[in-house]
Formats: sequence, structure tokens, C-alpha cells
Amino acid sequence: SVSSIVPESCLLIVVGLLVGGLIKGVGEKPPILKSDIFFLFLLPPIILDAGYFLPLRPFTENLGTILIFAVVGTLWNAFFLGGLMYAVCQLGGPGLNHIGLLANLLFGSIISAVDPVAVLAVFEEIHINELLHILVFGESLLNDAVTVVLYHLFEEFASFEQVTILDIILGFLSFFVVSLGGVLVGVIYGVIAAFTSRFTSHIRVIEPLFVFLYSYMAYLSAELFHLSGIMALIAAGVVMRPYVEANISHKSHTTIKYFLKMWSSVSETLIFIFLGVSTVAGHHYWNWTFVISTLFFCLIARVLGVLVLTWFINKFRIVKLTPKDQFIIAYGGLRGAIAFSLGYLLDYKHFGMRDMFLTAIITVIFFTVFVQGMTIRPLVDLLAVKKKQETKRSINEEIHTQFLDHLLTGIEDICGHYGHHHWKDKLNRFNKKYVKKCLIAGERSKEPQLIAFYHKMEMKQAIELVESGGIGKIPSAVSTVSIQNINPQTLPLERVLPALSKDKEEEIRKILRTNLQKTRQRLRSYNRHTLVADPYEEAWNQMLLRRQKARQLEQKMNNYLTVPAHRVDSPTMSRARIGSDPLAYEPKEDSENLPIITIDPASPQSPESVDLMSDEPKGCSGLPPSPEEDEEGLVMRVKEPSSPGTDDVFTPGTSDSPSNQRMLRCLSDPGPRPEPEEGEPFIPKGQ
Repeated sequence: SVSSIVPESCLLIVVGLLVGGLIKGVGEKPPILKSDIFFLFLLPPIILDAGYFLPLRPFTENLGTILIFAVVGTLWNAFFLGGLMYAVCQLGGPGLNHIGLLANLLFGSIISAVDPVAVLAVFEEIHINELLHILVFGESLLNDAVTVVLYHLFEEFASFEQVTILDIILGFLSFFVVSLGGVLVGVIYGVIAAFTSRFTSHIRVIEPLFVFLYSYMAYLSAELFHLSGIMALIAAGVVMRPYVEANISHKSHTTIKYFLKMWSSVSETLIFIFLGVSTVAGHHYWNWTFVISTLFFCLIARVLGVLVLTWFINKFRIVKLTPKDQFIIAYGGLRGAIAFSLGYLLDYKHFGMRDMFLTAIITVIFFTVFVQGMTIRPLVDLLAVKKKQETKRSINEEIHTQFLDHLLTGIEDICGHYGHHHWKDKLNRFNKKYVKKCLIAGERSKEPQLIAFYHKMEMKQAIELVESGGIGKIPSAVSTVSIQNINPQTLPLERVLPALSKDKEEEIRKILRTNLQKTRQRLRSYNRHTLVADPYEEAWNQMLLRRQKARQLEQKMNNYLTVPAHRVDSPTMSRARIGSDPLAYEPKEDSENLPIITIDPASPQSPESVDLMSDEPKGCSGLPPSPEEDEEGLVMRVKEPSSPGTDDVFTPGTSDSPSNQRMLRCLSDPGPRPEPEEGEPFIPKGQ
């Protein structure tokens, strides 16, 4: 129940304090965590475990954010803290006046870096989401180069009588040498380890040894030349893993995995226990002003650095970092044993205040590990920060991931934009074409990534079935690929592809060359400020507008001629409309050729009872209108029934002449006119 509230690292420090007190109580001198033991034997297993099993995709996708936090954030913390502590020393009285600016900057560089061991110990227990975990943990891994450079730089400057501008420029350049040099050393040893594993098929027992040996050699080689050993270990683990796992057996893979986990866990336990023992055994010099100021300014520098850098980073990120994320990143800046070991390495000759520095460092470590480490879990629950979801990867997810990668690469290629998807695709093509053939043995060098992932999933499923006692279900539950992985058989012969003649192949190539678009030569990167005006663009636009207007006019005419008539009103509604305004239906003086509809409002005669009305107007038949017709207006006649045997559709009647049809259409179609509003007459006056 205690371990669910208190992190394991805190409990181990408490155990170390008890052991140190017990040793001191019996009159013996407790052992102190020496820096050589820490950097040479305890730290490498933890970093190798983190680098070898690093989640590469989220790490590379967030590499820019991680680098900004690791480099700019650590520099800000170091100089901000060093400058303020120098001001505190100048104002803090006689006990602190002798501490100069360089010593305070050195102290700031030691205490400013986030510790990977402490972050791993705390963040793996709270199961934070993958984005926040990789941001804080990646920062703690990559800030090692900045810490190493600043530490050695200020240590060297402390022995100089005068620091020149050239020394500062060289110190700035040494950062690139230390970081990139460490990465280069790690890549070289990673490639050598992958190449060596290609030839170990007949001696499977020593395969795990090569992984540990070359990784440790990468770390020692980097430390030998004062390069970043942590960067070298991470680079070696990341580079060697995909090729080594393709070459070694499954048993060797299991050995590497569990041995690394056990080794890193033992090292982590020893580090925190030794921290507690060293706290009891070491020489301490307590100064309230210095220690409290250090703790306060550490928190202030971390919060300000995260807020300012996140404001800048969010301008370029698609997935923005929310205020909750910023709080967890700032609160997760834990300090640990690396700061203690670097402080322990200080020389009394140049830094007589080493004991006070160590006391302040231990205070900051205890505060971050105990207070922040114990309260970060309830804070994550209180803020409802997204937790890590344990989901198994599936073939479906892998297919869609690869599809989206190809799609985004194609979009960048069409736009002429060289984004990170483009360079990632180039790297994958180079890896598949050259590197895999050199570093992976046998047929697996040509195996597609999806098929390799499928084989791995099937092997894992088969092993889980065997371990759970479901061996009898294997033929029905596991596909044939699993059986082949458990009992490997001889590979079938490759399918023979039909050979093309040289002439046919050259003809196909010629067709492709002439017809395919050369996007790289034709398209440039899009920028609305640098677009060249097309001289024919205005003419094309005018032509398109004219065509559009002509099409709209034609559509209006078609609507005018083909829209069906309005629904006939009921007799009651018609009588009400006419009775409301009889004068609105007076005929025009010049409307001799138009049909006149005369309806008696009091007549019960309904228009629906008439089948067909003779709507031929006076004067349309070429004869003058008779007086009777003039008085009657429009004459309505009942349609005569057709004789039997005749077809109503195909037999033309008297009313089927073109002029009659045209008149019917004109009368039935009011045209594109808006609906009459309520209160207006049915037929406006004067029309």
C-alpha cells in the first residue's frame, strides 16, 4: 500500500538513509557514491536500456520540441540560475561573498539538467501518455551534451587567469563537437554490432554479448575523448536494434531484453540507495540563504523556461501543448544522481565551497524526488491528464500507418516541399536498397516491413499460446506462419517472373519517360508572393465567365419553358381572391389577343369539373372575333370522348397543333416570378 503512494525511488533513498545511519551508528564510515563508479558502471545500463527500447516514431516526430527543451531550456536554466545565485552571493553576507561568477555558473550548469534516472523511475509508475513521457524523458537524455560542455567549460575557465572572447567562441563550438561526436561514435559502433551479428548464426550463445560489448565500448570511447557518452549509447542502441533483431535468434532477443531490464533495475536501485548513504556519510555545509535560494530559483527557472519555450514551439506544432501538458513538463523536471556525481567530482583546489554545493544539490534532489515525485500522480489524476493506453499493435494499424506515410510523402512531392516525410522516405529507400543488404543476412534483407511485422506478431501469439498451455489449440487458433516460425522449414523456390526482351523493356521505359510528369523539374515550392503572373489567365477568366453566363441564361429559358404550372386554387380560394379586389382583374385596353377568363364569384361551378378548356384566343385562328365570343370571354367546353380504338397519346387532336401547344405552355407557366406575398392580389393590376 505504501508503494502505491510513494514512488520506488523515494523508498530506496529512505532505505539508503537507514543503512547509512546504521553503519554510522556502529562506528564505521559509510561508503560514498564515487563518481567513477557511478559514471562507469551504474549509469550505462540505464541509458542503454532506454536507448535500445526507445520508441523511435514518437521520438523522431517530436525531435524538434525535445531538442529545444534540452538545449535552449538547459542553457536558460543554467545561466538564469547561475546569474541569480551570483547576485544572492553578493548580497548574502560574509559567508557567500567569496563565491565568484564562474563558480555560480558551474553550480547552475550542474543543477539545471533534468535527470533521466529520476524521470524514468517516476514517470513509468504514473503511466503518463506517450507524448508527455517522450518529451520529458527525451529532454533528460539529450541535455547530457549541454551539461557536459558547460561543466567542463566552466571548470576549465576557473583555472584561467583571464577568459577571452576566443575562449567563449571555442566553448560554444565545443557543444557541437561533444554532441555530434558522441552521436557519430554511437552510430559507428552500432553499425559494427549489426554487421557482426550477421555472422553469428552458428554461435547463438554469444549473440547477446556483442550487443552489450559494443554498446559499452561506444560509451567508453566517447568518455575517453570527453564526448557525450549518453548520446553515444542512445545512438548505438537505436542504430543496432532493427538489424540485430533481424539476425539473432528469438532466444537471444529474449535474453537481451530481460537482461537489460534486470541490469538497469539493479543499477537504479543501487544509485538511489547510495544517494541515501552518501547523504549520511558526506561532509555538509548548510547555509540557509544559499540552499533556499537554490531551491526557489530552480523552480522559477523551470516554470519560466517551459512557458516561454512552449509559447514559441506551439507556433510550429500541429498538435499544440495544452496548459495541462506544460504544467506536467515543468513539474516533471526532476534532478537526480547525475547532478550529485558531477558535484562530487569538483576539485577542492579551485572550488573550496564544494561541500555547500553538494548540500544544496542533495536538498534539490530530495525535494524534486520526494515532493514532486509523490504529488505528480494525484495531480495527474486531478487535472485529468490523458494516461497511456495499453493497446496491442495490429496489422490493420500498421497498414494504415504506412499508407498515411506514403500519402503525405506523395503530397509533399507534388507540392515541391521537402518536409520530414520526404527525407524519411529517402532514408527508408536508402536503408532498404543498400544498408539492409549489408547488415542483414539471408532472405530477411529483402522482406517487406509489413511482412516482417506480421511474422513478429504471429511468433509472439504462438509463444503466448504455448506458455498459457493452449498447445492443443494451435492448429485452429494460429495461422500456418506461426507453425513455420516455431518449426522452420525450407523456403520454397522463388516464383519465376516472365522475362522481357531488351527492346520491349526499352520501349516501356521510353513511354514512361515521355508521359510521366517530372514534378521536381516542373514544380517549385508554392509561395503566393513569388507566383509568376500568367499572361493568358485574364483571357481565360473572361471566357469562363462568358460561358457561365450563357449557361445560366440557357438554364433560365429552359426553366421558363418547362416548369409546370402552379397548383390550381380551390373554388373557395379563387372566389375569395377575386371578391377581395375585383378591379385588379380588369383587362387591358390593348389585350385583344389575350384570353380573358370570366368567373362569377357567386357561381358554384368549380374549375376542377372541366376536363379541358378551349384556350384559343380571339384572333389566333385568323378570323375576327364574333360579338358573342367577345361578350363571353374565354369559352370552356367539355372534352369529347375519343372513339374506341384510337390512341389518346399518338393521335393528334385539334388542340395538338404547335400554336395551341405554345399557348397552353404560356398560360400554364407564369415564368420565373416570385410567389405572391400574403395580402397582395392574385393577378396584380396593370399586367
